[in-house]
Amino acid sequence: MSTPPPSEAFAFDAVVLAGGRASRLGTSKPRLVLDGARLLDHVLAATRDARATVVVGPDDLASDAYVLTREDPPFGGPVAGAAAGLAALPDGAAPWVLLLACDVPRAAEAVPLLVAGASAASRTSTTDDGIDGVHLAAEGRAQWLVGLYRREALDAAVVRVAQGVPVGEPSAGDLSDGDRAGAADGPPPSGLHGAPVRRLVSGLRLLEVEDVDGLSTDVDTWQDAESYAHRRAQSSTPSHDLHGSSGGMA
Repeated sequence: MSTPPPSEAFAFDAVVLAGGRASRLGTSKPRLVLDGARLLDHVLAATRDARATVVVGPDDLASDAYVLTREDPPFGGPVAGAAAGLAALPDGAAPWVLLLACDVPRAAEAVPLLVAGASAASRTSTTDDGIDGVHLAAEGRAQWLVGLYRREALDAAVVRVAQGVPVGEPSAGDLSDGDRAGAADGPPPSGLHGAPVRRLVSGLRLLEVEDVDGLSTDVDTWQDAESYAHRRAQSSTPSHDLHGSSGGMA
């Protein structure tokens, strides 16, 4: 059963990171077929209510259903990929951004939890102490790449990492209008390439939603793929409907 579109307050764009080397798997992660569909298509099902969707990955993933871009240089890691994805989103950005790794086949089931968590937190907070994002956490481990983030906060975090600015010190977001206009063209790549996601989210006010059902379980190896297929075969729950899973279009 499909979920209703999010309210305007929690309208979101989506960035899907699909440009890794997949060295442990030995083949293209996005194109890996699981449960009758590409792994990328499973993740794109999570973006069905997004205003616009950007996939960050190689040219062979091109589709009319979303914007395709790539970090420069390639294989720059998830932070560089996130920066490239944010930069490629069309004008008229939604206030929130769904940030997903391409190897989480049950991501679509996580979106209602993320939206509900962000909505609940907003109802109980003021503008000054509101959250910057919400993400899943499994067995004590933060799953930042199954998360919903305030666009303004994520943009500022990208600039801070790109400039190598420690948390709490001024970055381009605190500069004059003229300097900020220059930064809007995109942060320099030096600090983004190879940066850990922890550095990106450091300093953000984040809400963790406990992942009790394993929705954030990723597919890194063939054993992971086999385990996922076995669980789906044993489950009485039908596979997630992938029709219309290409996400919002620019």
